[in-house]
Amino acid sequence: MITVLRLTLSISLLLTMTMAQSQSKMVSVKGGTYIPLYGRDSLKVTIGDFQMDVYPVTNKEFLEFIKKKPKWQRSNIKKIFADDNYLVSWISDTILGKNQSLKAPVTNVSWFVANDYCDCQGKRLATIDEWEYVAMANKTMPDARSLETYNKYILSWYEKPKTFNNEIGSTFKNYWGVYDLHGLVWEWTSDFNSVLISGESRKDVDNDSNLFCGSAAIGATDLMNYAAFMRYAIRGSVKAKYGLKNLGFRCVKDIKE
Repeated sequence: MITVLRLTLSISLLLTMTMAQSQSKMVSVKGGTYIPLYGRDSLKVTIGDFQMDVYPVTNKEFLEFIKKKPKWQRSNIKKIFADDNYLVSWISDTILGKNQSLKAPVTNVSWFVANDYCDCQGKRLATIDEWEYVAMANKTMPDARSLETYNKYILSWYEKPKTFNNEIGSTFKNYWGVYDLHGLVWEWTSDFNSVLISGESRKDVDNDSNLFCGSAAIGATDLMNYAAFMRYAIRGSVKAKYGLKNLGFRCVKDIKE
């Protein structure tokens, strides 16, 4: 009986470790050049080699994080770092809400906390250009933006009613081996608010409203990429302290030469 119990416990521990390893797994992304949505003055942006999390950060991973760093728990976090929507669906500081899956992406998390989470893992949030570079891939091509099927897939997700409790890995694995960039949640980037700053490749986008109307098209390089317009609009409308039910994050890591 004791042997069977030990065997059961060993299998359970192995499965738990395997799930944790799969969630924190990273893949290497070979850098290159690409033309971002806004890039009239400097069309091509160069991306260096880096690693990216295969999946968004989950409720389980984030729960473990805030247990170790109580300052980010809902009852302790300073208002300057999070609004009232921060982890609003959770029952308490360390208990998820009803029907929330441990394997679903964590949402309602501010940029400040997402940034610190990645830093504590020895990682960082992706830049907009890094995120877009990886996200323009489909299953077989590093850049599928010209394909009608690719754009239809993304737009179909934008149009669907959202539950934001689907588990990681529920969408396709792209060319780089990354899941869930489209079809699960939006994701924070390190420089999400750079769409509002004059300079570099997004020089022509100078305020939030430009991203929601026809003036946005003036500086765009791909007028048919409505999905990208949507992403830039979201980024341009949020502030670092916001917690949105459809906004999560994942981490990246530089590849040292």
